[in-house]
Amino acid sequence: MISAAERKQIIALVKREVVPAIGCTEPIAVALCVAKAAETLGVRPEKVSVWLSTNILKNAMGVGIPGTGMIGLPIAIALGVLIGKSEYQLEVLKDCTPEAVEAGKRFIEEKRISIALKPDIKEKLYIEACCEAGADRATAVIAGGHTSFVYLAHNGDVLLDKQTAGSDEKEEAVPELTFHKVYDFAMTAPLDEIRFILDTARVNKAAAEQSFKGDYGHGLGKLLRGNYEHKIMGDSVFSHILSYTSGACDARMAGAMIPVMSNSGSGNQGISATIPVLVYAEENGKSEEELIRALMLSHLTVIYIKESLGRLSALCGCVVAATGSSCGITWLMGGTYEQITYAIQNMIANLTGMICDGAKPSCALKVTTGVSTAVLSAIMAMENRCVTSVEGIIDKDVDQSIHNLTKIGSQGMNETDKLVLDMMTHIGGN
Repeated sequence: MISAAERKQIIALVKREVVPAIGCTEPIAVALCVAKAAETLGVRPEKVSVWLSTNILKNAMGVGIPGTGMIGLPIAIALGVLIGKSEYQLEVLKDCTPEAVEAGKRFIEEKRISIALKPDIKEKLYIEACCEAGADRATAVIAGGHTSFVYLAHNGDVLLDKQTAGSDEKEEAVPELTFHKVYDFAMTAPLDEIRFILDTARVNKAAAEQSFKGDYGHGLGKLLRGNYEHKIMGDSVFSHILSYTSGACDARMAGAMIPVMSNSGSGNQGISATIPVLVYAEENGKSEEELIRALMLSHLTVIYIKESLGRLSALCGCVVAATGSSCGITWLMGGTYEQITYAIQNMIANLTGMICDGAKPSCALKVTTGVSTAVLSAIMAMENRCVTSVEGIIDKDVDQSIHNLTKIGSQGMNETDKLVLDMMTHIGGN
């Protein structure tokens, strides 16, 4: 039985991790860090220097920046300086205008921006921004989370320092989760306390519907709604899950000025945890309570897995997020707790090892692979079909299987991560 105090902690955790975001969270986090440094400087910077971890650079290189029609970090940094407001968090660039974009282009052309890898940094999510004007300088550092400022300084005066060992900063209470606790919370929490999760359905469905009106990325969402595709897959719940999920991803990765509800620092994870569950619930006449509980099960499962995987890794986040939606769909199908664990085991057995090679329009393809496997895993689970503990990395205990997955992503694939970045930046040659 989950106590009222622990329930409160879990709700606070979900509210911290499931938040609105405009644009891919890595370049937006860089813009946020730059905006904070510029605000701390107090005047318009003449020069901006940014140092990044390899995972941030990888995820920020090839993705569209909302409202700009441009790709990559320079315009995100320029706009962070010119119009970014740190109080907006992951919506830091929502005040972007065509005039601001033109000013940003000039800022770039004047060679006021420097971008480099931070040497010898172990943290996979690390952003350091230094803004200078004359003799004045201000520095901001984000680490560990996309909005987690750990250091601020102005002309040598340290305003914030959470990097120092023994810092007395009070951390948020984090509940110790197991999958059974995740399930119990989603099934038993008072409805009014978790109704806020419906915001994910409203916002992310709107993003998908907006994408169908435009031409974003590879247009996978629109493609899957065509007559030719329906001849192959049918005009079905399954094809609708794929089209809506990939459509929202198309728009987001292409830099549409469309907000989504993210999960654990990723908009694609938020989309993948939400839309498959929502479409299944709507098209099968499920009640609002059933939708709320299925969405909470999905989102909290993603948060639980990401706790041990880390914010950024060599493992594609769609694996994690689609595992959450597979749980939600299995429950909506009438699945028991045991059958929901079967869905998780089936997902881990299938998708583990899908690499993350940066944020970009083709993420829609990976998201579609993830959610199609989520449906397949749920169908298998409802037939009591489950990959067994003698097969690969699957363990009898579902929590251990999850930790096997996250260990591969956070430790085993580190060399893969380096190789991918080398290939993306041509550092490694042919």
